[in-house]
Amino acid sequence: MGGPTDPLEPWPETVRWQPVSQDLIWVEALRLSIGMLVVIAGLLIGLVLTGSWPFGLALGLAVLLTVWRLLVIARAVRAWGYAERDNDLLVRHGLLVRRLSIVPYARMQFVDVTAGPLERAFKLATVQLHTAAAASDARVPGLRPAEASRLRDRLTALGEDRAEGI
Repeated sequence: MGGPTDPLEPWPETVRWQPVSQDLIWVEALRLSIGMLVVIAGLLIGLVLTGSWPFGLALGLAVLLTVWRLLVIARAVRAWGYAERDNDLLVRHGLLVRRLSIVPYARMQFVDVTAGPLERAFKLATVQLHTAAAASDARVPGLRPAEASRLRDRLTALGEDRAEGI
């Protein structure tokens, strides 16, 4: 439904969106599962020790929330995308609240590439762009290391060419 009147789809004919790796689904699912296992185990222990119905209710809600969130993760990862243009980088994400960030290369101060243990296990990295205004920082998760390096180097070179940023 994008078009000139849709602020979340600027110039759709000229923007070529790049998706992030689908392996990010597994990383996010594992991250969620690890956290929720601790919560569910605690609630299960509370239920067994006390037999109190609030523990059972909380346990059921935690399980339902985990299942619902696992189903949403795939759609959320597919919503991530980035596009490189001549003067700026566009990053979009979000399901309920969609977000489009447009970061001019000249405004970038530095670029970070990070990869936590789960990301490294799936051969992924995250590129984080930093600008003078913290609200305009953008990140692109779920990139293969070679693509993360290429994007980092390109953004750095473009920022230096513009002489205001990096």
